[in-house]
Amino acid sequence: MLDGLLVGFIFCAGLAISAFFVNFWRKTRDQLFLAFALVFAIEGVTRLLALFLALPNEQAPIISLVRLFGYIILIASIVGKNRRPSPK
Repeated sequence: MLDGLLVGFIFCAGLAISAFFVNFWRKTRDQLFLAFALVFAIEGVTRLLALFLALPNEQAPIISLVRLFGYIILIASIVGKNRRPSPK
């Protein structure tokens, strides 16, 4: 029961953080905020899916691949932002 409570908290926190980053993205149109929003949303949803799929552990290949996809998007966004010349 405690596992479900903690996973629910992580899910809600991930979506709340994601909503904040979407708000920042709407104000600035900086793609890095959108990438962070996507990663936090993916993290929350995969935690919830791992709970409901009753997998023996969280390291199931499908869950790890979805999280890896999110982190690759984040890394690509960071690299893209650092390679772009800053507007003057």
